[in-house]
Amino acid sequence: MEKKDTDKLVIDHTSYTTRLSSRFVSRKPYEPPVPGRIYSFIPGTVVEVLVNPGDTVNEGDDVVILDAMKMKNRLKSHITGKVVAVNVSPGDRVTKGAVLAEIS
Repeated sequence: MEKKDTDKLVIDHTSYTTRLSSRFVSRKPYEPPVPGRIYSFIPGTVVEVLVNPGDTVNEGDDVVILDAMKMKNRLKSHITGKVVAVNVSPGDRVTKGAVLAEIS
């Protein structure tokens, strides 16, 4: 009988014996999003930037309007703070996960 390579996988404090694929082993580790960064959740085109560096924003304020799939999406601030950087301008095409603005 041939022995297969096995590893331990722990999920919610339960240990499983399994074979881990090379794709799983070499995956990029999860990094939680930074609360002060406004990310594009879908590829699209920036229609309007509603803030400038140095502006103060409150939680829930609109920061960027992103046109994706013929819909205008208002991306909001998750925190109250000061706008540190705006990384896009109207007309820019962005990919999913692009950092559009930073707030501290």
